Amino acid sequence: MEVAEEKPVAELINLRQARKARDRKAKEASAETNRIKYGRKKAERKREDAERANARRLLDGHVLERLQGASDDSEA
Repeated sequence: MEVAEEKPVAELINLRQARKARDRKAKEASAETNRIKYGRKKAERKREDAERANARRLLDGHVLERLQGASDDSEA
């Protein structure tokens, strides 16, 4: 009897694991684009917060004081 030539067996894969790996790869790619698009370093956030607070203080310092009886004077 002649020995049959062995054919290579296809690689078996777990479809659930393959699907999860594919989804993880897609999420990582999405996260990377979001980091580039929205991500800022802590120093940048602190600097912007300080600039915003400084601008608010400057604006509040230039507000004219509101008169308590201003609405009562217009009615009389």
